[in-house]
Amino acid sequence: MFTSGTTGRPKGVLATHAQTLRVYAQSAETGEFRRGERYLIPSPFFHSFGYKYGIVVSLVAGATMLPLAVFDPDGALELIQAERVNRLPGPPTVFLSLLNHPRLAEYDLSSLRAGAIGAAGISEGLIERIKRELGYELLLSAYGLTEATATVTSCVRGDDPETIATTSGRPIPDVEVRIVDDAGNALPAGDSGEIWVRGYNVMQGYFEDPQATAEALTPDGWLRTGDIGHLDERGYLSITDRKKDMFIVGGFNAYPAEIESLLLQNPAIDQAAVIGVPDERLGEVGKAFVTLRAGSTAGPEELRAWAREQMANYKVPRSFEILGELPLTPSGKVMKHVLRERQGARP
Repeated sequence: MFTSGTTGRPKGVLATHAQTLRVYAQSAETGEFRRGERYLIPSPFFHSFGYKYGIVVSLVAGATMLPLAVFDPDGALELIQAERVNRLPGPPTVFLSLLNHPRLAEYDLSSLRAGAIGAAGISEGLIERIKRELGYELLLSAYGLTEATATVTSCVRGDDPETIATTSGRPIPDVEVRIVDDAGNALPAGDSGEIWVRGYNVMQGYFEDPQATAEALTPDGWLRTGDIGHLDERGYLSITDRKKDMFIVGGFNAYPAEIESLLLQNPAIDQAAVIGVPDERLGEVGKAFVTLRAGSTAGPEELRAWAREQMANYKVPRSFEILGELPLTPSGKVMKHVLRERQGARP
């Protein structure tokens, strides 16, 4: 499988069939897949989530697959109603597009039962809306990357909306997660650092790229994910950001994913993406690219004034640009490198 390419050139990831089957037998159990239930899959099958949490988990559990070649809210709502869909996963953008559909109330969505949501830019309010307005009884957040067979941690039934929104759950069985500093030293609970993973789910290496493999895997089997996060006292993992996406504002580390999550609490904002841009006085500052909810007329200055009341000064984006849509990969992830190129910021 190839990586998403959200931060640059996609790389081929080698994993064995045994790794994949073991991870997704566990995922079927945690996600409470039922034999014969109807599963709408919006993720492309060339992506590790679509293939492994789509095709493989369906085969393991005996679920009926309903692929959606190109996601659009109208087509998805029609399929849910016509095919009596029980399960729909996706990133926050998928759920927001359904929740904000002007004719949502016209569709019969009573068959919807369960799904998984990507762990970037989720608010507690979004979790509650999905359960209330789409009828989900089970909604889990998780964390994974192609290099770790697409699953590292997961929430479980019983986790409250705050836990689902603010964490990605605990490591799956027989997988270790460690938070380390720049020197590779383990950090205590609550401290942010790079996420390292070790276990049966870690890749064999990158396809025909021994240099990148050596950079990603330690001699004792830890995968350097390049993601930043922290573990709480319960062992639940919170993703702060990609290591490459972090920028420094006047000596303070600013994590775009954290800022984006705060921005999504603004009722006018539908989607948000933040990057660091050069600043003569502070070195770098944040710039936010946002899309607005239908009917909203909020402008950049209004959004910035709201942000100043909601977060520490160094986190507040110094500028806002309102777009019709954000550049997304086929799997629904924001392509930050495209925004940086648009801005002329660092690659």
